Amino acid sequence: MPFLTKDNDMTKYKHLFEPIQIGTKTVKNRIFMPPISTNLANKGYVTEELIQHYGARARGGVGLIVSEVVTVEPTYIYLPGDMSIHDDSYIEGWKKLYDEVHKYGTVLLPQLFHPAYMAFPIPGTPRLIAPSSVGPYYAKEAPREVTVEELKVIVRQFGEAAQRVKTAGGDGVEIHAAHAHGLLGGFLSPLYNKRCDEYGGDIDGRLKLTLEVIEEVRRVCGDDFIIDVRISGDEYSDGGLNINDMTYVAKELERVGVDMLHVSGGNTVKKGSSMPAPGSKQGSHTHLSEYIKRQVNIPVATVGRITEPWIANEIIANGLADACMIGRANLCDPEFANKAFEGRTDEIKPCIGCTRCLNGIMFGKRVSCSVNPSFELENEDNIPEAAEKKNVLVIGGGLAGMEAAYVLHKRGHKVVLCEATGRLGGQANIAAVPISKQELCKVVKYLKTRLEKNNIEVRLNTPVTKEMLETEFKDYEIVGAYGAKPNIIPAFTGFNHWATADDILSGKAFPGQKVVILGGGSVGCELADYLAPLLNDRFIRNRDITVIEMGKEILMSETGAGRSVLVQRMLQKGIHIECNAKVTSAKDGKIYYEQNGKEHVIENVNTLVFAVGYHVDSSIEEMLKEAGNPYYLIGDCNKVGNIKDAIFAGYEIARKI
Repeated sequence: MPFLTKDNDMTKYKHLFEPIQIGTKTVKNRIFMPPISTNLANKGYVTEELIQHYGARARGGVGLIVSEVVTVEPTYIYLPGDMSIHDDSYIEGWKKLYDEVHKYGTVLLPQLFHPAYMAFPIPGTPRLIAPSSVGPYYAKEAPREVTVEELKVIVRQFGEAAQRVKTAGGDGVEIHAAHAHGLLGGFLSPLYNKRCDEYGGDIDGRLKLTLEVIEEVRRVCGDDFIIDVRISGDEYSDGGLNINDMTYVAKELERVGVDMLHVSGGNTVKKGSSMPAPGSKQGSHTHLSEYIKRQVNIPVATVGRITEPWIANEIIANGLADACMIGRANLCDPEFANKAFEGRTDEIKPCIGCTRCLNGIMFGKRVSCSVNPSFELENEDNIPEAAEKKNVLVIGGGLAGMEAAYVLHKRGHKVVLCEATGRLGGQANIAAVPISKQELCKVVKYLKTRLEKNNIEVRLNTPVTKEMLETEFKDYEIVGAYGAKPNIIPAFTGFNHWATADDILSGKAFPGQKVVILGGGSVGCELADYLAPLLNDRFIRNRDITVIEMGKEILMSETGAGRSVLVQRMLQKGIHIECNAKVTSAKDGKIYYEQNGKEHVIENVNTLVFAVGYHVDSSIEEMLKEAGNPYYLIGDCNKVGNIKDAIFAGYEIARKI
């Protein structure tokens, strides 16, 4: 245990580290980890990678972990790489997982789940089942209404799955009944349950299946076995469950012997409601957990974009919940809890809420993290020492350059980082300006602080010249991380006032009142959102913003809650969006464009903005070639990408040199 100092005060987050009683078990602290899909299982079986993954979070100090979904029967698959425990062959893998997690005094609850109408329709899957013949809007066909006889089998399957967990040495289970998601969540929600039999019609009918599952699990597993239920305190949707409904549900769950409630919110169809989008407030569902906590006598955990120790501590201290489910932050940094306990908050890798961790999960991609490139290795201590120590010059102090410099230093190389401007961060400084992107500032600060703590030589306002390469750095290998430059369209630069998106976001240019933005990708749309008034109140000085996109839709390369929320906000602000459109001329305050075979004109335009991508500056590479130093190009100066691409590129090249 580290020595206590004023700057390293373990009592700062004392409420987080108080033990808590869940059923008959004592959990060592209030930092819990909610279920987050990984796609690391192999045909449902626990793999060594899964053991390392959960073991790393247990070693990192988490008090209780709820695993990703664990299916209770073999017919319906939720994700290509999800976990299962539908027969005894899975028990051995779970024993190994429990052995690893229990070494660190961490409680692990598999989240038992039946995907029903949310199942992945792989070839050979029968028609999906549901409470009623109602499915999500993206379904290819209506699901089949599950029969009462089938429900009795499913209840038994939940009990058998729980029994296997107990046989494997498990502490208990979480029953997933939230988000109008899967069979139990669907039965509980009026959005999907349209039945008029004993399993529908009113809240008691809709709750009946979940209560039967709980009673079966308790019957076969006994009292010394945690039963936690995940619920949505409010589905945030017209026609869905609300806090009044769920207060009653919470009391009923307590009545039948549930040991803990895991209170979330929203549903899986309304994007951004259950898994908050970037820029959302921390502790997004605490108003629900607080209300329900006042109505029951069992522990209540909250969830929803809790990414920093201070907010989690405040939630506990102020009685908003008894525990905090901290998901994405524990993905980003497996040592989150330990670092918080030891007062090393500036060393916690900052989760930016980008949700790229789950991008592609439905299509079999593995979980990942934009900020933590050592995610799959689970531990930065795995960075190997270099067999041959070298002198390395990093050109560019953006995210890729800072990551490369740190890892190179940790491997034992002598590193100098030269940045042409007066501050580190590169493109991230600009990308952090739009609404909901401010979290990027934390990444820049974290990477910068890490360089400072390791006394890595950083030279600001130092453009690298050929002369420097031939003299001071002649014996250095070079890592080029100098970024890219925004594209412009020369044919339209005769317009009276034009700028790039970077010019405006960096403060080099200031737009007029009527703005046309060329490009409906993330840069163009985020800029439009930033320039438009926060409230469309038709004030005379409100900016009039038009986004023109050649493709059939804006933000075509983006997915998830962030995209959905951004588009909604743009529409609410009255931003004009023109897709399948191509600008043909820009002159005399007028922008001409073709759309669906017709020509249109926007008049009285004050500013034309280019948000049409970036290109690599080839002049610096030409200088590197002439100087003759061995060199490597990473990040945007090699291939234009996103934040994750930049950080990963820096990490990977540094591990190879």
